Amino acid sequence: MNITAAYTDLYQITMAQVYFSTKPKGRAVFDYYYRHNPFKSGYSIFAGLEDVLNILETLEFSSSDISYLKQKGFENDFLEYLKSFRFKGTIYASKEGDIVFPNRPILQVEANIIEAQIIETLLLNILNFQTLIATKASRIKYSAKDGILLDMGLRRAHATGGYYASRAAAIGGFDSTSNVKAAEDYNIPSTGTMAHSFIQSYENELQAFRDFAKMRPKNCVLLIDTYSTLKSGLPNAIIVAKEMEERGDKLLGIRLDSGDLAYLSKKTRNLLDQANLEYVKIVVSNQLDEYVIKSLKEQGAPIDIYGVGTNLVTGKPDASLDGVYKLSEFNDTPRIKLSENIIKTSLPFKKQVYRMIDDKNMFYGADAITMYAEDKVTLMQHPFDTTKSLELDNYKHEPLLELVMENGKRTTPHRTVTEITQYSQSRLKQLPDEYKRFQNPHIYKIGLSPQLKKERDLLINKYKI
Repeated sequence: MNITAAYTDLYQITMAQVYFSTKPKGRAVFDYYYRHNPFKSGYSIFAGLEDVLNILETLEFSSSDISYLKQKGFENDFLEYLKSFRFKGTIYASKEGDIVFPNRPILQVEANIIEAQIIETLLLNILNFQTLIATKASRIKYSAKDGILLDMGLRRAHATGGYYASRAAAIGGFDSTSNVKAAEDYNIPSTGTMAHSFIQSYENELQAFRDFAKMRPKNCVLLIDTYSTLKSGLPNAIIVAKEMEERGDKLLGIRLDSGDLAYLSKKTRNLLDQANLEYVKIVVSNQLDEYVIKSLKEQGAPIDIYGVGTNLVTGKPDASLDGVYKLSEFNDTPRIKLSENIIKTSLPFKKQVYRMIDDKNMFYGADAITMYAEDKVTLMQHPFDTTKSLELDNYKHEPLLELVMENGKRTTPHRTVTEITQYSQSRLKQLPDEYKRFQNPHIYKIGLSPQLKKERDLLINKYKI
């Protein structure tokens, strides 16, 4: 899909026209953050930043975009401005792949108000979705432990969202994808087996397996549940595996796609081992998620590879991340949004976020949001409960928001999906296990520096009606 600056909501352009005629040089700071971890998780994996930066460097309105907006009644002088539109702003962000938590800035945009407004929808669309899927993938990885994970959800994904889902799944810990285009573009290992229709197209299953094995001697995985897993599919796979050995090849694996996966994998492993085929791997698929895989592990199912589709790429059961983009400063003046729902009250000012690291190089369980100029804080306070605070003297302060784009150009090197994944896995190792558990995970503390809290409270009182 060709993404242009028209990849936005109409109200962004409508507001931009008003800005153009009233305050075109207004400088704004916007915060991107989300309010709740998806899946009742204790953390999220930040993903999508590289795609956002790549798109912003060349973002413009096409001639067809301008023609369409002219039909929508936008004024000619504003359309002339849009013809030369480029994003020339500055972006600070957490590293892609980092562990992030609710209600703290993950990314800050500092730009002309028109530029900052027009990119909002694009930014939310990419970051919300990829962070959701990367988090789901990370949870599945936590259940699978050393098991190999295959993303095979493209056909069940939300249209072209499947392309970005495969990238996010890799960042979250998946080893390969069936998605050829994503594998090509992002250099993700590609993997595939066969469909039931392939076997059905033959008069008998054994011949289907033989033909497939001859064409795929190095990466052959046979789907054994088309007719009867134990009475037909597995015996035929064993025959073909022995024939491959005679040719100097080895069957890589068999796949189970239905039935009681724990029971069938145990029976299959037994029969393969009896046939001296201990090297043949067992692949399973069929509506897997972190809970199903956890159960299979607990039952001692001898499974080597998990193929996960629908529940991964659709982010089931949450389907979306509630990421938001809020104005925090305009023309060097702090801005705040108030709400009867306290959690929806935004934070004013340009800010920095510091992560507390303990003496064992583990995350202590606290991120402090500060004014941008603060380089160290000795205390953080609960955003709304005046009785709660936390001393920070004994912890290393790690700044999380780094400059990644200035004047519309990247300031950091391009990072591959592999590099982002490796970084994400290293950060997960620093996160204590109590934040990773599925049931009632420990809540990671997010607090404000005393200075930021004081200034925010003054604004609340100023605008309170």
